Amino acid sequence: MTVAAGLGYVLLALGPSLSLFVFVIAKKPFLVLTVLSSTLLWLVSLIILSAMWKAFLPLKTTAWWPFAILLVTSVGFQEILRVFFWMGYKKLEDILDTFADRVSKPRLYLTDKMQIALAGGLGHGVAHAVFFCLSLLTPAFGKATFYVERCSSMPFFLVSAIICLAFVTIHTFSMVIAFNGYAEGNKSDQIFVPAVHLIAASMTLINFASGGCMVGIPLIYFMAILTLLHCGRMVWRRLTETRSRPVVS
Repeated sequence: MTVAAGLGYVLLALGPSLSLFVFVIAKKPFLVLTVLSSTLLWLVSLIILSAMWKAFLPLKTTAWWPFAILLVTSVGFQEILRVFFWMGYKKLEDILDTFADRVSKPRLYLTDKMQIALAGGLGHGVAHAVFFCLSLLTPAFGKATFYVERCSSMPFFLVSAIICLAFVTIHTFSMVIAFNGYAEGNKSDQIFVPAVHLIAASMTLINFASGGCMVGIPLIYFMAILTLLHCGRMVWRRLTETRSRPVVS
């Protein structure tokens, strides 16, 4: 039963990502490489962050504000890295478009660019899951489960998996929003992504309160749903605009 529970937690955290990978990403080798490179990049960034905070951890306090500082620095570092990730992608896009012109092939379509952004976001989400969730789920395959006093209504591993799923969703589709915002120079999209990231991360601090997980988890999922809706609306708008443009012969 414990093995089944452990697998259930893993699939809860990464099941939708696995489906997205199989049905969308795996069909194109370039997208697979994008996922792998993005995952490696974000894992390295999180390792760097952990090394920076190693001198201060574990925080020997039950106060929430030291963790808030940790979250702000972590989110800020990742969002700065996102900009550099976009700059690297943009250079690669220019190279691919130049090569396409040279061999008389069509340039990257809008859907191609969005899929690349989606693959990059999936890599970010998987890196978050590996670092913050999967590393904690190993004991879930043992002989017992684990509860914490401040969230005694649910096993700790279940809480971790549920929160992980929300953040994987946020990171995956935030990358699509961010890339579009950078490409269009859309300031609202450029601000939306780090704002959602910071707000969702801050909501995890609610878990410090007794029974806080029952409040914090729905709020984090509200941010995940908001990200999905905003991404869907943005993609629909861009595709509609592209289809409505006249074809010039």
